[in-house]
Amino acid sequence: MQFLNKTMLVLALFLIASCGSAMNQTAADDGNGEDAAAGTEQAAHDQAETESVISAETREKVDGLIAEMTLEEKVGQMTQITLDVLGKGEDVYSSYEPFELDPEMMEKAFRTYQVGSVLNTANNRARTPEFWNELLSEIQGYAIEESGQDIPVIYGLDMIHGASYVDGATLFPQQIGMAATWNPELVRRAGEITAYETRATGVAWTFSPVLDLGVDPRWPRHWETFGEDPYLSEVLGYELVKGYEGEDNDIGNPYQIASCPKHFLGYSHTLSGRDRSPAWIPESQLREYHVPPFEGGGIDAGALTVMLNSGEINGIPFHSSKELITGLLKEEMGFEGFVLTDWQDIIYLYTRHRVAADYKDAVRMAINAGVDMSMVPYDFDFSRYLVELVNEGEVPMDRIDDAVRRILTVKVKMGLFETPYTVLDDYPEFASEAFADASRQTALESITLLKNEDNVLPLDPDISALIAGPAANTMRPLNGGWSYSWQGDLVDEFTEDYLTIYDAFSEKLGEGNVTLYETVRFDHDGAFDDEFVDDFDAFRQKAEDKDVIVLAVGENSYCEGEGDLDDLYLSDYQQKLVRVAAETGKPVVMVLAQGRPRIISKVEPLVPAIVNAYLPSNYGGEALVSLLFGESNFSGRLPYTYPRYPNKLIPYYHKHTENLELEGTPTGTQFYPQYEFGFGLSYSEFEYVSLSTDASSYGVDDIIEVTVEVQNVSDRDGKETVMLFSSQDYASITPPVKRLRDFEKIEIAAGATEEVTFRVPVSKLAFVNDNNEWIVEEGGFVLRVDGLEAPFTVTETQVVF
Repeated sequence: MQFLNKTMLVLALFLIASCGSAMNQTAADDGNGEDAAAGTEQAAHDQAETESVISAETREKVDGLIAEMTLEEKVGQMTQITLDVLGKGEDVYSSYEPFELDPEMMEKAFRTYQVGSVLNTANNRARTPEFWNELLSEIQGYAIEESGQDIPVIYGLDMIHGASYVDGATLFPQQIGMAATWNPELVRRAGEITAYETRATGVAWTFSPVLDLGVDPRWPRHWETFGEDPYLSEVLGYELVKGYEGEDNDIGNPYQIASCPKHFLGYSHTLSGRDRSPAWIPESQLREYHVPPFEGGGIDAGALTVMLNSGEINGIPFHSSKELITGLLKEEMGFEGFVLTDWQDIIYLYTRHRVAADYKDAVRMAINAGVDMSMVPYDFDFSRYLVELVNEGEVPMDRIDDAVRRILTVKVKMGLFETPYTVLDDYPEFASEAFADASRQTALESITLLKNEDNVLPLDPDISALIAGPAANTMRPLNGGWSYSWQGDLVDEFTEDYLTIYDAFSEKLGEGNVTLYETVRFDHDGAFDDEFVDDFDAFRQKAEDKDVIVLAVGENSYCEGEGDLDDLYLSDYQQKLVRVAAETGKPVVMVLAQGRPRIISKVEPLVPAIVNAYLPSNYGGEALVSLLFGESNFSGRLPYTYPRYPNKLIPYYHKHTENLELEGTPTGTQFYPQYEFGFGLSYSEFEYVSLSTDASSYGVDDIIEVTVEVQNVSDRDGKETVMLFSSQDYASITPPVKRLRDFEKIEIAAGATEEVTFRVPVSKLAFVNDNNEWIVEEGGFVLRVDGLEAPFTVTETQVVF
């Protein structure tokens, strides 16, 4: 690929993503500074081009450290091992319980190899905060005082929806559920609480957020994303990073942690939909869709660590691509932090991708490409090979110094030299009720009502209910992967104090009015989609004296490749359960606890009410019941297109050729998903009264002021997400049907009308043309909100970046 120069790219991504505009969705903006904000966007980013986020004092300290280090010590800083390597056990892949550090391995890691980073938990299970406090104290004490190098370890964990490897911590809905809130304030608050509870353990680094696009529901990490849209992902990614790191990115603050956006770049857009499989992405698509979330949502937000894509793009494994790691990320995008591999990804250049002759050759390729730290994670061969490669002249010393400088800079900024570990007693709000309330609110605003025929919902509090389905009485499908363990298979062991869906119904209606008969159950010890089945006749009998049937269906927990599947439909036994329930004649409420949109088109017509709960986490059961009974109002909206068929996995920003007329379809076109991007019902009813712009034509440097009036025409207060889309009549590259340009979630009282104002730079309408230039082209455009349209023209064509 041939890339644009750094200045052009940074300006392009800033204006295309309009992160400054995005922030008018947050409490920090308070709706002020319209003209000032628009007028200073360019100046602020130009200044960011020349000003480093790293202070002269930090640089001086880091340079002093590097000057005193041996090659072996430097390479050690580039090495990351997993905790089990340091534990007593039969081998490095697991540890005895109770866990104990092995003095021999501690000496080998920190004295012989001078290892600079540790990750993960032992035996793949969550631990108490007390355990983490003691462990980090021991590790840091040894690394600083016993190893002879006096440099603290940077410890990382996948705290991706709360401090998810800490027993008792506050867990939030997974990222896909956070996205469904369309509420940046809630996402930032989740980040703040995660940072507080993570730092309480002594850990100061999380491998989050995921800024890959959830554009393919077959992909097993779909639920780790903010959905399919680049702009939504950028806005929410920015908020989560700021939640972790603080507004000023003071990651040395004892209540903040360092973030690590992942997986740069294009990881989710594979051909097969399977994890870590090849992707083929044209450069224009890579730049226009996949780069902005990382640029605006990660790097512009201040993140100083980035994890790489484990797969390959266009035949090139990402970990071997100097063009993408050094050229695009570091030079053009101006990333000053350090680049981390994912699990074993350097050796995979040899064993999986087959582009390296052996492990040593793979190390040469990756380090020369720009990798700074290797998540090894089980041995010290990486360190040994890298020392040899430098001594042989295969890896230049300045590449090593560059990597170590980046790593030490982050350690200095994290305050690890002054405070290498924390004391749990200094964190009295850990697992507080206030933190729990924030998680509850996030769950309430994420759960999405997809269907409500004949006003089946809200349910009457005097009814009796049969609760069935494999997600009815287990917390595992409510939490998903990365919850207390990698696959989430230990969730029920750690969540006895929380309410399953059945528990929440029992608490609401009384146990005598609720019957649990799962009928279909997940095989908790096997693959995520295997099931055990009870007697369907018994199910019919139990439904006879009940007023309503609630089916909790979806997916068991899974993570990464363990979640690869061959069939995107809701599983056969669960579909049969829906059919049997419908045959009873009772009202059926289908609740989808799932990490991705499992296809339901064969059974959707049979049920009057459908709710997408996503992975709402520990307060999901009680939040769901509050919504189903009308104590709270639905406000969640889909952050992705919900497909109707496996052959129709098309995002909302598809091309017009996917929208051709087709008789016999619900919408009359080829594009007819089950539910469209942004869809979601409420107990309130909203009417869009007007949509207007402040002019009918604009130049490239202008700002479009858009005014929207929305009325709540119901008798119930509710929250509505106002989504502003744009369409271009024609362009030199086939334009998408529409693109999201801004959004705002507002609360509207019953009968009231609210006005929302958006300010959209014309430059935000640019796209990447066939010369890989960001260009605004003259011609007709349309802004759309709900069913309203506002046409306008752009009077000039200009390459803006």
